Amino acid sequence: MHTFSKRLAAAAALATVLTAPALAAKPYPERPVTLVVGYAAGGATDIVARLMAKSLTEELGQTFVVENKTGANSNIGAEIVSRAAPDGYTLYVGSIANTINRTLYSQLNYDFVKGFEPVGLLATIPNILVVNPKLPVKTVQEYIAYAKKNPGKLTCASSGSGSSIHLSCELFKMQTGTDILHVPYRGSGPAVADLLGGQVDSMFDNLPSSLPHVQADKLRAIGVTSPQRLDSVPGTPTLAESGLPGFDVESWFGLVAPAGTPKPVIDRLNQAMNKALANPALQASYKQAGFYAPQPPNSPESFGRKIASEIDKWGAVVKNANLKAN
Repeated sequence: MHTFSKRLAAAAALATVLTAPALAAKPYPERPVTLVVGYAAGGATDIVARLMAKSLTEELGQTFVVENKTGANSNIGAEIVSRAAPDGYTLYVGSIANTINRTLYSQLNYDFVKGFEPVGLLATIPNILVVNPKLPVKTVQEYIAYAKKNPGKLTCASSGSGSSIHLSCELFKMQTGTDILHVPYRGSGPAVADLLGGQVDSMFDNLPSSLPHVQADKLRAIGVTSPQRLDSVPGTPTLAESGLPGFDVESWFGLVAPAGTPKPVIDRLNQAMNKALANPALQASYKQAGFYAPQPPNSPESFGRKIASEIDKWGAVVKNANLKAN
């Protein structure tokens, strides 16, 4: 019996030795991966998620699928992923909204810093200050002067309270000491429609939705919120050039995983994502949709620093404007 036990133990040890390398050799991912988006299909976050899901499927040889979990300005989707298993198979496509929500909402059931591991930045979209052509302003300085001559009368539309479009206007008001009336809408579509119709005067819109109207001379672009001028509107100066040094607002989108996800999984995702971002096919899709790819090296650490700085930046704006969502 003693000899048999020894043989059994030896066989078990041999089996462990033989199977351990086989298990270790299985690379991530072994099965489909879900990218959760906190908004409905068709919006900017959803579009960039689907472009990247297609690219990651090609890069990593497993299917990456997008699931839309909508509600509460993307908070529901974020909460779901923060509670998912930290194994790399449920990821969240976060955005600038999550860093705004950190201060905008007095109660959140997740922590966008402690509840997630940053993977990398996916894309950015600059905002553009557009006005109805009937407004007698052609530059940012004229816009400021008009606002000061007409306190509380100049209107600035947005896609909704707490959006990056709204916060761009609030940051502008802070830096210029102007009193501009914010007019929130349920999305960029109706806001732009009223801007075209003259019901509102101006808007710090995401570039893709206003660009066609600027090119058709139906809206006048007077400034861009990015650090550099844009190829699509090269004649439009930045707000920094226009007398507001340091004014920098870009809507952004990034990939995060539940806290505790192993570093090798984070690194593999980051490497595959950056390889995809360098692919001419994805770059062409980005250009067509109005997205800008992040500059390399685009590491998890640099994205983590961006999240922290954006929380500080927008927290100050939200508090100064006395904004609250709940």
